[in-house]
Formats: sequence, structure tokens, C-alpha cells
Amino acid sequence: MPADSLEKVAEEVTGCPKCKLSRTRKNAVPGEGQLAAKIMFVGEAPGRSEDDKGRPFVGAAGKILDEMLAKAGIQRSQVFITNVVKCRPPNNRVPEDDEVAACMPYLERQVALIRPRIICILGRTAYSSLLGGGSITANRGKIIEKGGQRYFLTIHPAAAIYNRSMLALLEADLKKLAKEVGCTEGWNERSLEDFM
Repeated sequence: MPADSLEKVAEEVTGCPKCKLSRTRKNAVPGEGQLAAKIMFVGEAPGRSEDDKGRPFVGAAGKILDEMLAKAGIQRSQVFITNVVKCRPPNNRVPEDDEVAACMPYLERQVALIRPRIICILGRTAYSSLLGGGSITANRGKIIEKGGQRYFLTIHPAAAIYNRSMLALLEADLKKLAKEVGCTEGWNERSLEDFM
């Protein structure tokens, strides 16, 4: 049996029929980024822009994430970004438990392939789905270790669309994350081996 790969996962996600979201999506959104990523970002689910383009975090929340990553000294091209659920729920509703369950094996395979130093959980739904957590605002900025994997908790960038005061919290959290992973200085000059 051939070895697993991010490309293989993406191909399976793109044609996935495992839950009802497959019937309403335009494009599945497997995720994108580096196999050698030290940081993996996991959000809730694709929105309208992501469904249109088949890429994660390319809408309004994505613009905020890109801006906050830049302020933290993290290059989007050096991380991996995905969601718990790979297809857009209708009207951007919260993914249902069966949809999360159907998609979770894809995310688990991506984590196993990338072996990130830390997974940055974006928002309450991802926190609940991955760690069984509750309030993201009460726990943001914290690092949790579970099953040998480290997780960093922060708000979803979409929260800052509706509450601009959240921008400062997200910026502070991502700067803390960058410092924790050691990517604030000399990110551009580092070799690929440094990210493995």
C-alpha cells in the first residue's frame, strides 16, 4: 500500500461523500501549506469565499489572519492551515457532530503527516472538536498538551470582524505563539531543516 501524503488526503477530501455537506459544497477545502510546518492552524469550517476557491482562510477572516500572522513575524507560506470540517456548512452554521466525525480522520492524517511542533486552535468549535474544550475566551493564549501534541488556543479571526477589540487579543496571542515556536527572529533566513 502506498505511503500516505498530504496530496492523497487532499484528493480524498475533494471527492469525499461521507456527510451531507458534500451535497451542498462547491469545493471541498482540504487545507494548504508546508509539510515541514512547525505550526498548524486549525479553524472551524470553510466559509463562502473558501467554498468558492477551494482554499482555507481566503475571505474576510483570512485577511485578518494574514495581517496578524505578518505582525507576529509568521509567514503564511511556512505554516499549514486547515479546518476541522473540510466543506462549508450551509449559511456558515456551526458544523454538526456527525460532520465533525466524518472529517476528523482527514485532520488526524494531516497532523500525523506534518507532525507540527504546535497546533494553533482557532476558535471555540475547533477547541471543542479537538480537545473537548469549552470557552475559548477564558482559555486563549494557553498551551495544552494532549497525547504528546501541543496545542495553542486563540480566538477565531472571524470574531474580530464583529468585534474589532478582538484584533489586539489575536495579535498578542499570535506574537506569543511565534515566540513559543521560535519563529520571530530570522524566519526568512532559516533552512527547511529548521522547520522539521
